[in-house]
Amino acid sequence: MNAAQIGLFLNAGQCCIASSRLFVQDTIYDKFVKKVVDYNKSGKAAWTIDTGMQGPQVDKIQFDKVMALIKIGKEEGANCALGGERHGDKGYYIQPTVFTDVNDDMTIMKEEIFGPVMSIAKFSTLEEAIERANNTHYGLGAGIITENVGQAHKLAGKIRAGTVYVNCYDVFDVNAPFGGFKQSGIGRELGPLAIRNYLESKTVIIPMN
Repeated sequence: MNAAQIGLFLNAGQCCIASSRLFVQDTIYDKFVKKVVDYNKSGKAAWTIDTGMQGPQVDKIQFDKVMALIKIGKEEGANCALGGERHGDKGYYIQPTVFTDVNDDMTIMKEEIFGPVMSIAKFSTLEEAIERANNTHYGLGAGIITENVGQAHKLAGKIRAGTVYVNCYDVFDVNAPFGGFKQSGIGRELGPLAIRNYLESKTVIIPMN
């Protein structure tokens, strides 16, 4: 659960690699949801001392966008198990929001929300999880939580994402290339691959006869 918390609610969800879509094994789904909801209700998830909760959205434009997506999530039938409203009457604070009973066709599962909105879906088999995880236009990051190293390697190899975290999230290293697949961009930052962005390649062609 800690990886899921950090992966999404850090910076109030305003992180390019935020883990806003969660696929949870059906055998532990209810237990996981309860743990996430209870934790965020407790106030332990606070990221700022002065407000007692996570920070605000960066401006009114982003605040309105996130609130509109929360409204759509409710209208499309997702269960808002926590939050879903503005926090207070000053600033652009949004309550940590958790949606359950989410299906892959819902807008909150398809759009990049960039706010404190977690959507938790249920899966049964690894093959199903891989297919559904890849069913997106984006591919910057993904996370795998498992005690099975073999499964971790299998999933990491089949998930189309530029960075795949195993039993952690939002961990960066200057030597590890960072970038995405699909509509999450081209090229890489950090690591040796990043140097290529600053190099000029020259081709010399000479006939052999």
